[in-house]
Amino acid sequence: MPRWKKILYTLLVTAVTVAAGLFGWSLLHTRDTCAEGVERIGGECVGVNGAGYDFGTPEIRGVARAIARENEKVDGQPHVTVAMMLPLQSDRAALRRQMRSDLQGAYLGQLQANGGEGEPPKVRLVLANPGREYRHQAKVVDTLLRMADSSEDRLRAVTGFNLSLDATVEAVTRLTDHQVPVLASRISGDQIANRDGMGEQRFPGLARIIPTNRDAAQALADFNGERGRENRKTVLVYDRRPDNYNESLAKAFSGIEEKGTPGPAAMPFESPAIDEPGSTGNQFTQIANNICDSEADTVYFAGRTLHLRIFALKLAQVGCKNRHYTIISGSDAASLRLDMGEQDWAQLRGADGKARVTVQYAAPAHPDAWRTELAAWTDKWRASHHREPSADELPQYLAEPKAALDGLRKLIAATRAQGTDLGSAPDLADSRTMLVYDGLVTIGTALHQMQSGGAKALPSLADVGREWSQLQSRHRVRGTSGLICLTSGGNPYDKPVAVVELDPGQAGRGKLKFVGLGWPIGREQPRNCVIPSRTP
Repeated sequence: MPRWKKILYTLLVTAVTVAAGLFGWSLLHTRDTCAEGVERIGGECVGVNGAGYDFGTPEIRGVARAIARENEKVDGQPHVTVAMMLPLQSDRAALRRQMRSDLQGAYLGQLQANGGEGEPPKVRLVLANPGREYRHQAKVVDTLLRMADSSEDRLRAVTGFNLSLDATVEAVTRLTDHQVPVLASRISGDQIANRDGMGEQRFPGLARIIPTNRDAAQALADFNGERGRENRKTVLVYDRRPDNYNESLAKAFSGIEEKGTPGPAAMPFESPAIDEPGSTGNQFTQIANNICDSEADTVYFAGRTLHLRIFALKLAQVGCKNRHYTIISGSDAASLRLDMGEQDWAQLRGADGKARVTVQYAAPAHPDAWRTELAAWTDKWRASHHREPSADELPQYLAEPKAALDGLRKLIAATRAQGTDLGSAPDLADSRTMLVYDGLVTIGTALHQMQSGGAKALPSLADVGREWSQLQSRHRVRGTSGLICLTSGGNPYDKPVAVVELDPGQAGRGKLKFVGLGWPIGREQPRNCVIPSRTP
């Protein structure tokens, strides 16, 4: 073969090989990509996107697209990026509805932060899916750190975070170690919180707007003590599976001082995962029988919502001599109502129509709280002063959150009037929409406060992280979930919990009933939310 033919042949083979490789890479790249910035890993779509992608979850499609439209409006204006990080895929319909509630709160909070003629910057919101139980958080955090360093993205805060897990701790640790501010709107585990004081903080730049499990347990104890229920016989039922939420809740419940004779020893169970029942049904049957043989009438339950539902039904099923039980749990129980079917409610009632089991929990918020509490306060005022209170005489810790909630309801009505598709009408009863909304409003307040002095440059990461502890007193955030007054450690000072009960009623589906407010330090927040030098 002539030399020129050999050269030509070699070039052709090389070209074909390169083309085949590029074609194969293209197929592989297409197969592994769900959307721009989102990669398919083990059947999940993991990554960051602010262009309206729904991560394969139809329930969030409408609100994801609404966020994308708002992002388009702020494009070209001075703006920064905020990431909403939480799992956005699930096989369970109830969890997908919870995701929708979270994102509805994020979108409405973005609207509130961007509304009016306030100081810039505007907020561009992106959705960050770390996968189920935050298993792929490291890959998402890699992307967020690049966005924080990017002059185009200008990521200035990460919010969301709905599960207190080891993987969540790792994500928050890495972000804050790189000076990326984090605002946790829905995690209650004590392990993801800074200590107040002048020492070095474990998570520099972390703020949270929800009480820790310890604070919530103290608020529950305060509330039930005021109702004259100190002499109840209690027992702790807790999940042994490693889980920051369960562990901190069990520790918090164990620390509550009980009066009277002690109840039976703590009773453990072990679940396989957050959203898997495993053999918990059999374990709960045995635990219910043991509780039945004791004098306990109140159960502190340190476990996740799925397992709480199974336990409550098993305890009602055992039917111990027609005794009534109260199960007390933490903030994760706010989703329990979504998991309950009509047969479940009937089982909690029993054949006689009377409640066998009542579930009480410390919700981070409830839409009936401020109206109910303010009405009760006003009635007492009239009785003692024989006149109506003036606006200045109304307690700020009730009146200001009520005004904020009224504003959120007006915003929801406005979006509905404009025909904005949010997937469904926001349901405020489980507190998710309210908490996430408050989180975005808090971030927006911090951003606007930094610009109010006339500064023209967009705030840096360090600027935002330093601003959290300034949001108190005159600069407090009027949240729908309560006044948000952040301490030196970025913790919400004496933030109340809404004590809520699942009331089975006498027929049909039960109701979620607000029964009162509990305060972590045993009394209401001070006027103007001025944080004292010594906190309990």
